[in-house]
Amino acid sequence: MSGSLPRFLIVVLIGLSPCADAASDQHLLDDDIHDVVPAESVLKEIIIHGSRTDQAVNLWPGSAYAADGDELHFIQHRHITEALVRAPGVWISRGNGQEHLTAIRSPVLTGAGACGAFVVAEDNIPLRAAGFCNVNQLFEATSEMADRIEVLPGPQSVLYGSNALHGVVNVVSPVPDRHRRSAMSVESGSHDYYRTNFQYNSGTKAHDWLAAFNGVHNGGYKDRAGFDQQKLKLRNGTQFYTNKGDLRITTAATFTNLNQETAGFIRGKNAYQSDSRKKENPNPEAYRDASSQRINVNFEYSLSDVTTWSFTPYFRNTHMEFLMHFLPWQPVEENSHTSLGWQSAFHHQFNDDWTLHSGLDGEYTRGKLEEVQADSFSATVPAGIHYDYEVDAQVISPFALLNWQASPALNLSAGLRYEWLSYEYDNKTSGDSPCGAAAACRFARPNDRSDHYNNSSWQFGAVYELSSRLSAFISLSRAYRAPQTTELYRLQQGQLTTELEEETLDSIEIGLRGDLRSDKQQWRYSIAAYHMEKDDVIFQDTDRQNISGASTRHRGVDLAMAWTSDLDKAGSGWYATLNASYARHSYDSNMSISDADISGNDIDTAPRTMGSMQVGKDFPGGGKAELEWVYMGSYFTDPENQHSYRGHQLLNFRWQWQATRDWQFGVRINNLLDEDYADRADFGFGDERYFVGEPRTGFVELTRQL
Repeated sequence: MSGSLPRFLIVVLIGLSPCADAASDQHLLDDDIHDVVPAESVLKEIIIHGSRTDQAVNLWPGSAYAADGDELHFIQHRHITEALVRAPGVWISRGNGQEHLTAIRSPVLTGAGACGAFVVAEDNIPLRAAGFCNVNQLFEATSEMADRIEVLPGPQSVLYGSNALHGVVNVVSPVPDRHRRSAMSVESGSHDYYRTNFQYNSGTKAHDWLAAFNGVHNGGYKDRAGFDQQKLKLRNGTQFYTNKGDLRITTAATFTNLNQETAGFIRGKNAYQSDSRKKENPNPEAYRDASSQRINVNFEYSLSDVTTWSFTPYFRNTHMEFLMHFLPWQPVEENSHTSLGWQSAFHHQFNDDWTLHSGLDGEYTRGKLEEVQADSFSATVPAGIHYDYEVDAQVISPFALLNWQASPALNLSAGLRYEWLSYEYDNKTSGDSPCGAAAACRFARPNDRSDHYNNSSWQFGAVYELSSRLSAFISLSRAYRAPQTTELYRLQQGQLTTELEEETLDSIEIGLRGDLRSDKQQWRYSIAAYHMEKDDVIFQDTDRQNISGASTRHRGVDLAMAWTSDLDKAGSGWYATLNASYARHSYDSNMSISDADISGNDIDTAPRTMGSMQVGKDFPGGGKAELEWVYMGSYFTDPENQHSYRGHQLLNFRWQWQATRDWQFGVRINNLLDEDYADRADFGFGDERYFVGEPRTGFVELTRQL
């Protein structure tokens, strides 16, 4: 396929619409896209759980994308990038095994605290505490057994506070349902891959249980680069009915474990195209062991049809140990954090026009980090303990969102959050550095200190219904993220103090979304244009000092479209979905990360174009087949824009056959044409570096309904 085809396709599709933005409800957003659609717009039935208000998408003044349970069951993603490749403007750049870096309306962000630009949540509760992000935090989510995965791109600090700078990924757990059948599946595939899934449902109208398990063994495509992973989700719901109101208590517990052998970059220009080097693992000694435990209890009390209280206390614990193979001296890092927190909310509808949603969130976290090196590398990189510190963090954050139905066609909304965040840092080591003279040492250890960050965020939005099936929206918002603890206290090159400001991002987004229906087919679409400016960007300069004050600019257009033919009486029909994005992410100031002037350059690892298309058919009796095209545009791999990756195009195939009421058989083939490509390209330490994409791989699955 010609490299010019994707750009041409994007331009043509954008030209079909008179405006620009997206609240993509795609083929993915309905509980069942093939249900008969009433005369009223189907968008009115789609709920965004990540909004924390269960907002209907037709009233949401911004973009929202989701993959529901049926879609996820069909995709059967081994890595969450296989599911989120269907969301415009989203790129989960896969590393080795379950590792990844995240981009949502952004470049792939790297660095100690870059992961703080995104909130990854499960059932609206962030997987990581503010200030303790991890670039690989998505592998702590139970996305493999989710009922839904939602993406809210752009600033969302009003909903989630610090870290929701570029967007939110919210994994929605399956709800216990006594009518849903239990199921078990086994799967086998290329490169010694085995997986089992189990889900159990039981209960009555007032009391129900769910248990779900996912276990994986992957031998790995590259040498000595496999992993074992286990995830368990337990959920219980109890309903109490009283004369004064209804109370529902939902308890959820989640446990994850990952033991991974890690492969690093292979080096050399276009090394990913060399058959003799694709399986090369330059770091066979590398590993990553990670575990997490989370428990939350949601109390939801409905006083009436117009007033609801909710309170959700939660506990989280994470622990990770890994060899830092990407550094020549290869130390071992061990980090953990434990949190106790709560989310509370009050929802009240004053009348047909005015609705208030307000609340108070709070959290206490104790985090630890230790870096130890077994052997001496040099005088400035000695053996022993490099860092050993603890941080106690406290957050309290009130918020309010007000919604006004100004007219039958116009809905206006406003939101405000204020957050108090404090860190108490305790250095457990002695001396300014592990090698005596701090100025000559690679590692610097600040003295005990306290840091406080007080921030406000806001959002104004409007949705105007042009017709029963077409609406326009606009959103103005500001978000922030506080410096992460690793940016403040894991210092280098004699830097013993930091004066880092909070990163802020201002955004404007405008768009259209709608659906069309004829007797024989249905279209749904959304298109969104956005402009975002980020200030006080935190980065490490050429002297390895952590500083802030830079600016970046982010502009783009996201498009999502879905078409389905009417199902016939036998339950068969065709469908097609497309998502595409064009974006320009650029340096808006001359950051001292290069000796050259990079102001105006594209940020590295920021493709201007990317997207995917799926074409499929539902067969009588519940079977389905689909061909998927994935497009990744070219991108620069260094700030100077002197090195680049050419991009790639992939074809994937999926097929499921409902053999009987109880038995289902599935086949998946990834990279059908066996293309040479890189999951991620990079330029570092003077050389081109790549995480090699897998060649053609196949998987078979057998599912039994119990």
